[in-house]
Amino acid sequence: MPSTLRHLRLLADPSRLRIFLLLAAEELSVAELQDILGMGQSRISTHLAQMKQAGLLEDRREGKSIYYRLRARRGAPAESFARLRAVVEDAAAEIPEAEDDAQALALVIRRRQDKVRAYFDELAGKFGRHYVPGRSWKGLAETLLTLMPPLFIADLGAGEGTFSQLLARRAKKVIAIDNSEKMVEYGTELARKHGVGNLEYRLGDIEKVPIRSGTVDLAFFSQALHHAQHPDRAVAEAYRILKPGGRIVVLDLLRHGYQEAKELYADVWLGFTEAEVYRFLIHAGFRHVETSIVHREEGSPYFQTLLTVGDHP
Repeated sequence: MPSTLRHLRLLADPSRLRIFLLLAAEELSVAELQDILGMGQSRISTHLAQMKQAGLLEDRREGKSIYYRLRARRGAPAESFARLRAVVEDAAAEIPEAEDDAQALALVIRRRQDKVRAYFDELAGKFGRHYVPGRSWKGLAETLLTLMPPLFIADLGAGEGTFSQLLARRAKKVIAIDNSEKMVEYGTELARKHGVGNLEYRLGDIEKVPIRSGTVDLAFFSQALHHAQHPDRAVAEAYRILKPGGRIVVLDLLRHGYQEAKELYADVWLGFTEAEVYRFLIHAGFRHVETSIVHREEGSPYFQTLLTVGDHP
């Protein structure tokens, strides 16, 4: 069977076609392909093995990682391969996920190049380990709060509202949303006790927020999105309630394998990849979306915290 026909049959599978398009643009590891495609490691490895056996791919080892790329061609085979690539790239318009894959690929490349962020990750990991007179996270938080302009803030999935009360010290108004009556009652009483008059608790679901459209400057999720049944809908609701020029901030867990979290903490999702949260925001309409890993726990199960921000155009 001519190799071109064999390759076309192999690439008739949408997943292998998506992998081909990604590797046509950039050399990637299995872990990076997992982040982009949202597929399991074994499934991706199987596709890569089939494509490598067919002569479409080659790989190289870099430390503990193996990177895959399209196989280099010379002479007559190169012309045939170029035609195959052109056909596949034309077919990309018929793949609904292709645009998402391209956006997620850009995120992966940016993360590779972000050496400055790696430096600050290391610096942040040292902060607080050693005693320095006058230095504390509370002092830093208070300093940052004084720099924040008075905003109308929605704390979505606020729980008892510890962070809401901190924000209320500088905000114009904070509305804390939670679907637990006891949490709302407790938070309301706590705010009353401490005399925080610009903090209002409302009972509601983060996928159907009881706030009017276009009235909020900042929509904030702190470890709430992984409790949502449909996190994309929660992000879309944040977009709805924000004013043009407003901003979303998401603090959540990076995807992990600690299955016990579902029972211990009632988690619906075991965190998210950077690419997944990036897609939630882009699909909702946010622009200038940025993600970074801002904390890594040193003890088991080694949870990592993902920070994502975006602007409402």
